[in-house]
Amino acid sequence: MGADLMANNQNLVRGEEAHKLTAEEQSAGGKASGEARRRKRDLRLAMEMLLEQDITGKDGTVKSGAEAIAVQQFKKALKGDSKAFEIIRDTSGQSVVQKIAVAEVDADVLAEVERMVMDESE
Repeated sequence: MGADLMANNQNLVRGEEAHKLTAEEQSAGGKASGEARRRKRDLRLAMEMLLEQDITGKDGTVKSGAEAIAVQQFKKALKGDSKAFEIIRDTSGQSVVQKIAVAEVDADVLAEVERMVMDESE
């Protein structure tokens, strides 16, 4: 992909400016967008195929590409690689869950809680 085709703040067209584009410019933008979507789709399909493909190890065992990658990540984690551990943890569904509760609270209640906190901290 040439540098002239990449989107950045200098060449993005927003708001009113978009309506000033000629039909040819709009068509070229649509074509480029379609090409980018096709490239992303093709890459995704290629990765899916590689992950499903059988790989025969040096010991003769056969694993899918995904299984082979998982084994390598596990080996890295055993050696202390914390990023590999995080990937294994998250992929295995054991990721840390962060919950944020949002509630409407009356201002008087907040003021009372603040007073209680301030009283306890003194």
